Amino acid sequence: MQAIRPTGVENLLGEEELIVSKTDLKGRITYANDVFIRMAKYSWKELMGGPHSLIRHPDMPRAVFKLLWDTLQSKQEIFAYVVNLAKDGSHYWVFAHVTPTFDERGNIVGYHSNRRKPDPAQIERIKPIYKTLCAEEARHANAKEGMHASFEAMVGLLKQQGVGYDEFVLSL
Repeated sequence: MQAIRPTGVENLLGEEELIVSKTDLKGRITYANDVFIRMAKYSWKELMGGPHSLIRHPDMPRAVFKLLWDTLQSKQEIFAYVVNLAKDGSHYWVFAHVTPTFDERGNIVGYHSNRRKPDPAQIERIKPIYKTLCAEEARHANAKEGMHASFEAMVGLLKQQGVGYDEFVLSL
């Protein structure tokens, strides 16, 4: 499959719209609502069973996804600002709330995500941070090393501000 190139065209979620998706333990999509399908510009058939990373925008730091997966695997919820890449190269920003889904014994069996339209002012505050983190990732030839360096940069930034990630995201 050929990589999708970002076009710079932004699509906006409606004020009352909510993107909903569910994935299995490996991040493969098991459910996508109509708003997700419309915004991502993939068909239901293309999304089902595909990796959620299908909509990962190259301007989205891998360090944020590391934090997301680490948090979910520790059975905690997470909020994050995410820029997604649609099939046609356009993009859309969301404020995501991702939670693990549990079975009756408390084991994680999948993940559930609700995403809504973020405040544009919050996006303007997060963009330079994400740009810095992506630049740190790009400094490393090895993607995994870049992700870890970016993650450490993010932790340092939060420590400098004297806040944890959740407090930071919810205070934007």
